[in-house]
Amino acid sequence: MRAPIVILRGMATKKLDLMGLNCPLPALRTRKALKTLMPGDLLQVHCTDPLAVLDIPNLVRETGDRVSITEQAERRIVFLIEKANDGGWRS
Repeated sequence: MRAPIVILRGMATKKLDLMGLNCPLPALRTRKALKTLMPGDLLQVHCTDPLAVLDIPNLVRETGDRVSITEQAERRIVFLIEKANDGGWRS
């Protein structure tokens, strides 16, 4: 599945639809998608797995990226992640 990329104020925003997938797939696919982004780009992740509220923020802390917005409505969870300038893993 190829995610759409939208240009927003000079940065790309990629939407990742992970609705219906369960742990660990949302975190694994989010990690893979983050590797394809340039610093400053945004990744919008849509998912339904309740464990994603723990897994994705932990993943973002590991990669050094930043969760800009987290929304949760009924079963849908939306994360907006900004790719870090250093683009890399932190120990």
